[in-house]
Amino acid sequence: MASLLKLLLLWVFTLLSDVRGMDPARPNIVILFADDLGYGDLESYGHPTSHTPHLNSLADNGLRFTQFYVTSPVCSPSRAGLLTGRYQTRSGIWPGVFTPDKTGGLPLNETTVAEVLKPLGYHTAIVGKWHLGVGKDNKYLPPNQGFDEYYGIPYSHDMCPCKVCFYPNDNCLNGCDPEYTGCPVYDGLDIVEQPADLVTLHERYANRSVSIIAENAKEGKPFLLYYAFQHTHHPKYAGKDFRNSTIRGPFGDALAELDDGVGQVMKQLETSGVLENTLVVFTSDNGPSLHWESIGGNAGLLKCGKGTTYEGGQRVPAIISWKGRITPGRTTELGSTLDVLPTICNIVGTPLPNVTLDGVDIGSLLFNNAKSPRDRFIYYPTEANPDIGIYAVRYKQYKAHYYTQGSGNSDVRNHDEDCRPSAKRTAHDPPLLFDLHQDASEQFDLSNDSSYASILQQIQKVKTDFEATMVFGTSQNQERSPSVEPCCNGSCQPFPECCTCKATDKLEDFKLRYVPQH
Repeated sequence: MASLLKLLLLWVFTLLSDVRGMDPARPNIVILFADDLGYGDLESYGHPTSHTPHLNSLADNGLRFTQFYVTSPVCSPSRAGLLTGRYQTRSGIWPGVFTPDKTGGLPLNETTVAEVLKPLGYHTAIVGKWHLGVGKDNKYLPPNQGFDEYYGIPYSHDMCPCKVCFYPNDNCLNGCDPEYTGCPVYDGLDIVEQPADLVTLHERYANRSVSIIAENAKEGKPFLLYYAFQHTHHPKYAGKDFRNSTIRGPFGDALAELDDGVGQVMKQLETSGVLENTLVVFTSDNGPSLHWESIGGNAGLLKCGKGTTYEGGQRVPAIISWKGRITPGRTTELGSTLDVLPTICNIVGTPLPNVTLDGVDIGSLLFNNAKSPRDRFIYYPTEANPDIGIYAVRYKQYKAHYYTQGSGNSDVRNHDEDCRPSAKRTAHDPPLLFDLHQDASEQFDLSNDSSYASILQQIQKVKTDFEATMVFGTSQNQERSPSVEPCCNGSCQPFPECCTCKATDKLEDFKLRYVPQH
């Protein structure tokens, strides 16, 4: 009788799990990826005037990292690192970022996290910013990289002409690129709007994300949702509900919209009954764009910002949550976006891709409060170059700068001259050395203190060992052609101004510049 009761209970649990998407071996994965959000921009990381109640709740119910890194201080290479678990240099995503007229993209032989999960029965979706290339015939877009569903703009929304950014029809506050076509909004491989209406973009991104969760949870199908926000990249924008909604001004309004997107996702996970079977990862692609000063974000106590290999460029806020599985709290252990793919592979019980991976499985840290298996991190600059190589190495609490360089993204008027673009690439021998546990702002160089000689030797060995494994992939970011710029009206004239289609137009009336390769 007891055995029969156990079998009955097991059958009921299995039935409920299938109906509600609660298969513990196939948890849902949600990656919330902010853009240009600095280490000091969130309330939970100490900002005094940001308003982020939903991210506060995520932090209260998740594990908040204080030492979490991305692989690059700029967009495209950082996104490659997140999706592949590999430094972008291996994939050829160097130097710099993709513009709309670049012919390359993330090579199709790279294995993304979507391509890991899709064979396991996951519905894989991306909403928002891609920025890993479009290419001829949409070759490099997400539907060709393992994603079943794609809705969003394929690059930064400043890489297009922009006029209206704030409700109802207020101008954008900083510059965009007028030489390219208007920002296209893709649904799959079809352009459904061009130029993008930034005032309503957040609402559509959030609605699509919520629908993906609701539909797949209803079907009992596990899903990957990669929600890649355009916020808080410039130009800042905000719709009706968030324009002038905060005391932090335009940046605060844009951040409030981002926070609302996080809130809608978390609410839908709960409403759909799958919150307790969903791993949620929130982080940013790089540090803040200090170039835009008061509306450009904040790196907190960290040195410099976007575009540099100082801490402000690559150390970012990060929160990882799984209700009932991850104990809420704060950790000073090391983590990186590189670790997302291998950690997910372990969680779902699938082999790692058969390539050189730079990420490690941090499951023991997340679920058992153990020490992180990551004890080192390599810093590559914006304009990565195989002839120059590594700019800095972190080993345990120490960081050695072999090269330093400022950036326009960290502001020509930055109070710290090291951050400015006038600070050209400078080699250091011995490398500058900082104890990041005691000096997170990188102010006090220890390299001339003989008591740290052995530390420098250990870091040099880490660098040498890593370099022995690094083979730069063929650069995908060299060739340009206006012919690859997305245009919903095909080969129209005058180009690019003629590339205009409204979301209310019939989809069958749209003509892509090239026929998509489905």
